[in-house]
Amino acid sequence: MIDDIKKYVNWFRHSSPYINAHRGKTFVLMLGGEAILDSNFNNIVHDIALLNSLGVRLVLVHGSRPQIEQRLQESNVDSRLHHDLRVTDSETLQRVIEAAASTRVLIETRLSMGLANTPMHGARIRVVSGNFVTAKPMGVHEGVDLRHTGEVRRIDRKAIQHHLDAGEIVLLSHLGYSPTGELFNLTVEDVATAAAVTLQADKLVLFGEQNGVTDSTGELRSELLARKAERLVHQYLSRLEDAETPHSELCCQLEAAVAACNGGVERSHLISYRDDGALITELFTREGAGTMVLRESYEQVRDAGIDDVGGILELIRPLEKAGVLVRRSRELLETEIDRFTVVERDGAIIGCAALYPFPEEGMAELACVAISNDYRGGQRGDSLLEAVERQAREQQLNRLFVLTTRTAHWFIERGFAEVAVSELPAKKQELYNLQRNSKVFVKAL
Repeated sequence: MIDDIKKYVNWFRHSSPYINAHRGKTFVLMLGGEAILDSNFNNIVHDIALLNSLGVRLVLVHGSRPQIEQRLQESNVDSRLHHDLRVTDSETLQRVIEAAASTRVLIETRLSMGLANTPMHGARIRVVSGNFVTAKPMGVHEGVDLRHTGEVRRIDRKAIQHHLDAGEIVLLSHLGYSPTGELFNLTVEDVATAAAVTLQADKLVLFGEQNGVTDSTGELRSELLARKAERLVHQYLSRLEDAETPHSELCCQLEAAVAACNGGVERSHLISYRDDGALITELFTREGAGTMVLRESYEQVRDAGIDDVGGILELIRPLEKAGVLVRRSRELLETEIDRFTVVERDGAIIGCAALYPFPEEGMAELACVAISNDYRGGQRGDSLLEAVERQAREQQLNRLFVLTTRTAHWFIERGFAEVAVSELPAKKQELYNLQRNSKVFVKAL
């Protein structure tokens, strides 16, 4: 019990930077009809309520594809797809309206809960919906008249912002209205993407059955650049047999994420509606729970500043205790902070290295190289090494040396060669710790 409490307190403390970062930001959450039917939907509602209580401005966009299919089957109304778009005739449109209306009411009902001893107690969430989406007809596509199937023409940004400013959650459906008084059936992805781009949302979160994109080994990709996601979409579409083959859910999500990124939304997140807590895990932990699609990489290698001292200390302390690194006090680190280069990921320091020049000998020491255990196995160490080597060259130093007790092979694989202690600069030889018996490696620049 005590261990569980400590873990909870530790997690809560580590989530505080994300809580501060997300407060006042605008997130668009896309929930397909499948998510709303899933047994985990109540937990998703609880997490939405938590985000609302933490000051996140929320726009929910819901779909109702399975609900529409059910009504069509019950009414014996045939439905046809053309390039993954439903051909919405008058009979189909009536079933679409029924499904969208019942789904909207269900969501509003869930968000209105406030029973004692539940996560919704005291939430008092206000939900607003209306004719915020102006639509236009898709028209005739490759000889097929899509009838009442349309696409987003405009999102009423000013009205939505007004409600968000008032602390209300805005709920959008997949229905759009035209100035001529017509109603159109839209795709939920189109509405969600258009809303995110129009509002210049900080995040677009897409709930799907899968928890994101996996690589060839089945491992989840925690991040994906938009240009790579776009290539995956093209590869998938090129394998479709005909125009009536429905697109996979993942393909539709990636298309939406790419469109959002191209429209100025920095980050889109693909998470599973089946995983309890996926939304909170994705937004409030470094590891996340799904795949994040980015306009550009959100990791950067940069010079360290005084504000990074705490993060570097947290990173290197375990390695110091294990004897891998020489212990540095906070005071020393503050004095030498201009020697350090760091890898920053989403506001957290996950890697560092330091450069100590010995200009008389034309050499420099690479020291305090560390990568967080959670982020090893990538190219972050190489990125740090490249940055430090570049700094050494700029200072007209032609050799880089490192002292290590545990990671000799890593440096050998990157062009370092072992030398005797006598090859070190004279001042460094005087400070050499015989008890540590570190090996010396040198690389020509």
